[in-house]
Amino acid sequence: MPSSDSFQPAPPPPSTAGSISSRAMPTRTAVSEADYLDGLNPEQRDAVLTTEGPLLVLAGAGTGKTRVLTTRLAHIIRSRLAYPSQILSVTFTNKAAREMRERVAKLMGEQVEGMPWLGTFHSIAAKILRIHAELVGLKSSFTILDTDDQIRLLKQVIQAAGIDDKRWTARYMASLIDGWKNKGLTPDKLTANDGFAFAEGKGVQIYTTYQNRLKVLNAADFGDLLLHNITIFQKHPDVLAKYHNKFRYLLVDEYQDTNVAQYLWLRLLAQNTGGTGAHNVCCVGDDDQSIYGWRGAEVDNILRFDQDFPGAKVIRLERNYRSTEHILGAASGLIAANKDRLGKTLWTEDMGGNKVAVTGVWDGPAEARIISGDIENWKSKGRSYNDVAILVRASRQMRNFEERFIQLGLPYRVIGGPRFFERLEIRDAHAYLRVLRSDTDDLAFERIVNTPKRGIGATSVRKLQEAARAMNVSIEAATRTIVRTDEVRGKARSALRAFLLDIDRWRKEAEDAKHTEMAERILDQSGYTQMWRDNKDAKSQGRLDNLKELINAMGEFDTLDAYMEHVSLVMDVETGPQEDEISLMTLHSAKGLEFPLVFLPGWEEGTFPSQRSLDESGMAGLEEERRLAYVGITRAREMAKIYFAANRQLYGSWQSSLPSRFIDELPIQHVDVESEANQYNPSLITSRLQESFGRSFTAAQDSGRTSPGWQRYKNNKDNNFGRAPKDIEGHAVRRPAKGKTSNYAVGERVFHNKFGYGAVKAADGTKLTVEFEKAGEKMVLDGFVQRASEV
Repeated sequence: MPSSDSFQPAPPPPSTAGSISSRAMPTRTAVSEADYLDGLNPEQRDAVLTTEGPLLVLAGAGTGKTRVLTTRLAHIIRSRLAYPSQILSVTFTNKAAREMRERVAKLMGEQVEGMPWLGTFHSIAAKILRIHAELVGLKSSFTILDTDDQIRLLKQVIQAAGIDDKRWTARYMASLIDGWKNKGLTPDKLTANDGFAFAEGKGVQIYTTYQNRLKVLNAADFGDLLLHNITIFQKHPDVLAKYHNKFRYLLVDEYQDTNVAQYLWLRLLAQNTGGTGAHNVCCVGDDDQSIYGWRGAEVDNILRFDQDFPGAKVIRLERNYRSTEHILGAASGLIAANKDRLGKTLWTEDMGGNKVAVTGVWDGPAEARIISGDIENWKSKGRSYNDVAILVRASRQMRNFEERFIQLGLPYRVIGGPRFFERLEIRDAHAYLRVLRSDTDDLAFERIVNTPKRGIGATSVRKLQEAARAMNVSIEAATRTIVRTDEVRGKARSALRAFLLDIDRWRKEAEDAKHTEMAERILDQSGYTQMWRDNKDAKSQGRLDNLKELINAMGEFDTLDAYMEHVSLVMDVETGPQEDEISLMTLHSAKGLEFPLVFLPGWEEGTFPSQRSLDESGMAGLEEERRLAYVGITRAREMAKIYFAANRQLYGSWQSSLPSRFIDELPIQHVDVESEANQYNPSLITSRLQESFGRSFTAAQDSGRTSPGWQRYKNNKDNNFGRAPKDIEGHAVRRPAKGKTSNYAVGERVFHNKFGYGAVKAADGTKLTVEFEKAGEKMVLDGFVQRASEV
């Protein structure tokens, strides 16, 4: 690549896509170099001016990454190193691409036109594929399928193969195919073991047939966009060479979040940028903020950058412009425990500030009460609710805060999803409970009559509605009549009869059973819980966790009526969006955001780090959880507050909890530790944290304490404080769902949230007899146990 002084790129012909106007190639007098480089620190300036060869910019949280990217892009254009149409600039979101384009225009002092290769991975890949579609058997007018169309097509393929699509669902197959495509795997590259992930070895066959059907339909799904690009580049080196000559510079944002397919695509394009053998590729990212492994991101991509591009220069952006000294010190000390990282230390000129507060509380309600009080205190000092964020590891943790905010009238927004009681799965569960209480609740009946799918289609439901209006009765009453006539026939009539029998049985059993047990029973016997288990969407496990939290919420009330009345009042109190609101979100949703005051509740083992992540990914999972903690702390500009509880309620049972190992890893010089009674106790940050936590509670005064956890402590402080009761009141003998068999074998070791570990003694349909190690023999439904190996 010639030097910036000698290089004058030849202008493309007028008809070339992405040609530039005179405004797109401004003269040096438009904005002086000193103006657009003004204010950059030495490392940022170095990252902007190092234009030749491979460059990795390790940009820590709050270090001005976006400014470096946009200034670098402006510098390349401003210095006439390349036309805008000769720069490939890749982002992860359309929003980031728009922001980059706007910032470049502002830096240039005028509008920059002709930047066709600035966009997301998939938008750029789609543009390339339109040009070369025939090389992979498509026409340039191909259709990009959305998720619903993809699942509909897969269902047809599965049924045509004679596979039971109830057991082996199209949605599950779609998730497998998406995972394979994210790894750059076409059907011919799958192993026999890969194929056994679906329908006992038919996964490869279905994937192959599905891809063939896409070609017949002249269609591609989202994963195909990159996969087809990779295929074209690998099989047609002449095409790849054209893009090598076209792109003089490659810029990639958020490199730590790339998956295998994105990595392969970029590597192919970066092999020979500019046609000179030089790799003018600049990747910007932070290995300490790689938190999306669960959706295919590979942190190794950024860790091995210097191996992929020999001679690469690495520039670390370590000066933080967001947070105070103590916040950065705590976050840096925590992330230092990770082994797989390139290493950097954030620093700031904003010395001092508030130390990170670590507070031990009795239980979830106490946690919500204390945080709400802190927020009210913050507001009373003239600060804004918009300044405040509560970041949780799992969405189920939001309920206590939502209910507390509603009681106090504190405005809040849930970012990244609906409020707890507005979630799909909670509304569905409530509809089942409403039908249990009333045979005239038409809206609830209509919602669940075919949820999960029972073969009762829209036509049948419409006939029920018409019959109800004609007879002037409820839809349930009309259904009881119509199943004895010929208006509804075949499978739909049989399904309606079975559904009515279920309702009758549940109502009879509800006369004697506890309302929380009835809710568990209905969700299991209706097939609703299993529906989400079979759904392999990434959100399905979160929905199952929310259903467990629903049972916890019901356990706080004596009767089902009391709980449903509470829900009605809560939903009635909720108001529309306001300008000034507290932000409530998961840690994953918080990446890229910042707030003056950040609360981090639920830092307990099993919750954070997530036990599921540890079980599935081992040490790699632990390191990603630690990176998530690092992201959480570094969202705070002025104050960060961490909380952990002595015990939590799980499925109506109180269980002791251990503080997160991440708390022990926080450097003590940057942390203040206190109990609920505000007693300073620095000895908590030791390997004996749990023991010290107990001592600080024993010393605390009980004035004004009303939480359930505090009451349990007072009643049981001389008898194993903090432990769950050994005996759980009662158990229900549940009738197995008709025609169903258990997935658990006799002798198999299982775990139940109430009764702990045990072994299956007998199975009757979905009803299991389990000999639990501590609770003895119990009868439970298999929908409410897990294999011990999966816990």
